[in-house]
Amino acid sequence: MTALMDHDEFRAALESAIKGRSANTSPFSIAWASGKLSRAHLARWAENHYHYVGPFADYLGYVYARMPAQYQEAKDFLLANMYEEEIGGDRHTDLLIRFAEACGTTRARVTDEANMSATTRALQSWCYCIAMREDPIVAVAGLVVGLESQVPSIYRRQTPTLREKYGFTDEEVEFFDLHIVSDEIHGERGYQIVLEHANTPALQQRCLKICEIGAQMRLLYTNALYRDYVEQELPLQELDLAA
Repeated sequence: MTALMDHDEFRAALESAIKGRSANTSPFSIAWASGKLSRAHLARWAENHYHYVGPFADYLGYVYARMPAQYQEAKDFLLANMYEEEIGGDRHTDLLIRFAEACGTTRARVTDEANMSATTRALQSWCYCIAMREDPIVAVAGLVVGLESQVPSIYRRQTPTLREKYGFTDEEVEFFDLHIVSDEIHGERGYQIVLEHANTPALQQRCLKICEIGAQMRLLYTNALYRDYVEQELPLQELDLAA
């Protein structure tokens, strides 16, 4: 039987569950960071990404409703995260739409579910499923540790390129700047909640597995963006996949 890990062992195991599955390894992310995507490609990303991150407060709301009352700090974190997403300043989806419009698409296209790919729909559905059905601590592991904690490392590679190679303004890329900071904080809080409350070997193992699956889901989604929108114009052999 698997023994209960201490916090240091468990933290290392959670990080290992994500390692090697980061969306940074996707051809789409590599093409973005190297400035090889067109603005049209970035517009297709925004049209899909809206339907993944747009309902994030909804996902967290389902987890909040099922989080045990005695885990007050976890409930407070979820509530604060929802507030930041929706009304704690500029609505995050409005910042995403601002970037999308700078790429040449429209608010109407971004918000239209018909413009999301099947793989994006699968990622959105997985997030809803985890939020509604999993143990709340496991759900935090999947949604916050497995998915949200990856964001700063992804955007730190992509955002300089948006300014330096594509010429976007600070206002147009505010969505990315905001999430580099906020999701680093959210990711760490998610780790602390999981480390504190995954207090049985079985629960720890479920958290590890959901982190692994969450990272795989985001990588699958990002790979599909390349396959669906970019591959015919930018074949793999034109990318430095070792970057």
